[in-house]
Amino acid sequence: MQERTSLEDSLTGIGKVERELSDNIEMIELGEAEGDEGVVREAEAALKALKKEVARRELEALLSGEADRFDTYLEVHAGAGGTESQDWASMLLRMYTRWAEKHGFKVEYLEESEGEEAGIKSATIQISGHNAYGWLKTEAGVHRLVRISPFDSNARRHTSFSSVQIFPVIDNSIKIDIAESDVRVDTMRSGGAGGQHVNKTESAVRLTHVPTGVAVVCQAGRSQHKNRAQAWDMLRARLYEIELKKREEQAAADQAAKTEIGWGHQIRSYVLQPYQMVKDLRTGVQTSDTAGVLDGDLDEFMAATLAQRAFGTGPGSVEDVD
Repeated sequence: MQERTSLEDSLTGIGKVERELSDNIEMIELGEAEGDEGVVREAEAALKALKKEVARRELEALLSGEADRFDTYLEVHAGAGGTESQDWASMLLRMYTRWAEKHGFKVEYLEESEGEEAGIKSATIQISGHNAYGWLKTEAGVHRLVRISPFDSNARRHTSFSSVQIFPVIDNSIKIDIAESDVRVDTMRSGGAGGQHVNKTESAVRLTHVPTGVAVVCQAGRSQHKNRAQAWDMLRARLYEIELKKREEQAAADQAAKTEIGWGHQIRSYVLQPYQMVKDLRTGVQTSDTAGVLDGDLDEFMAATLAQRAFGTGPGSVEDVD
């Protein structure tokens, strides 16, 4: 049913584009014949908007991977650097939360470990929506921030690193068998922000897959039983994502998510001082609108990386997506 709905949406969208293209061309012809410049301008503006819609649909056509249509888990981990990196990790978490909200996706907090003074050490959220994994899979890697630290009394410039990991929420159509003897189960008191994010009872569950070292934590639910079930789903998703990457032989840039969180491994730099610029080191796409990017305006970067994967070099035919 999900596949059918997706196909119906695509076909409906194509039909709508064809109709609007034909209608606006006719309006321009009529306006020119009658000398009505207002009608011509209105139709031309509609065609420009239609061009952006076509570019967006062209990008969605690139999301044809095995797991692209699934919801996704997103993990943020602070790198070395203490409070500064932990604050940067919380900024990244907010950035992706804002991106999801702007696209009408649902965000659920599953785990959050607070920093000692500010920010977070790590956090896991689930983002639910059509093609959520397909869009966000390009964001896996190390993200670098350069700014005047608000935690430095001498107002010196600091460089901080945090990593983002992305893995799909798999459905019942994909079977992942895990031997219970290979999994170590630990329980602990939930912690973090409390309120809508987590609770503070003896209900948090950590599962560690001993053969691979993959570990997941869930503390969103108020019962250990619910958190244990969610943690098993997350573990299956992580192991599936590992196998998926092996089969797809993804680009070396994606492997940065599993390397040291530091120099030489970042996929994107966010520079707030001495000038303002965000630059993706894989595609070369950059912008001076740092505030917009940190508020979730990431589509330009995602589009370029998706196109690079599909076409081999550069943004390909979707350079006008902005």
